[in-house]
Amino acid sequence: MRNTVLSTHQGLAGTSRLRVLSRDGQWSDTAALLILFGAGASAALATVFLDMSLRIPGHAILRCVFPMALGLALAPRRMGGMVMGFGAIGTVLVIKAGGLGSLGSGALTSLVLTGPFLDAALWRARSGWRLYMAFALAGLGSNMAALIVRGGAKFAGLNHVTSWPLAVWLPRATVSYAVCGILAGLISATIWFKLSSSPPGTKRTESVS
Repeated sequence: MRNTVLSTHQGLAGTSRLRVLSRDGQWSDTAALLILFGAGASAALATVFLDMSLRIPGHAILRCVFPMALGLALAPRRMGGMVMGFGAIGTVLVIKAGGLGSLGSGALTSLVLTGPFLDAALWRARSGWRLYMAFALAGLGSNMAALIVRGGAKFAGLNHVTSWPLAVWLPRATVSYAVCGILAGLISATIWFKLSSSPPGTKRTESVS
């Protein structure tokens, strides 16, 4: 099968823990787009409104990767991350226009970039462990980009007066952003995808592990 935009990603489809809902042909292109757009919107809502009460720099990535991984488990389509990115951006614009919440520069960066990073990392991934690695790399890349943007804002003096100064924040954040990005990707992949892959056309009458 040709790897085209919005074609089924066989690696994701074969390892999804929600395969009963995501098998090939289950959703039309329109339905898949709506599912992915909704997953991106959910990521934006979680990033803005879900307070995990963690004082760890970079932990916001989990609120972004987790719902996007769910979107790919339900609608395993190529370039699905880009669709989710548009859903996330649109939702943030609506929230901002309505004055309903705010988003920091780092969290906004990871929210915008996670979807495209997932597309790039997952494009050739087929087996379970490669998918896990792809999710981890996408989380790492997205969070390191957020670190750069957040650090730049601090360097420019745009950070809140009560936040840590750059010299204190950067050494800790470099480690925590990297660890949080990797863990967010691995945790999300583990929850929504199996390590072993079921071949296309596998019947549901087979034993379930």
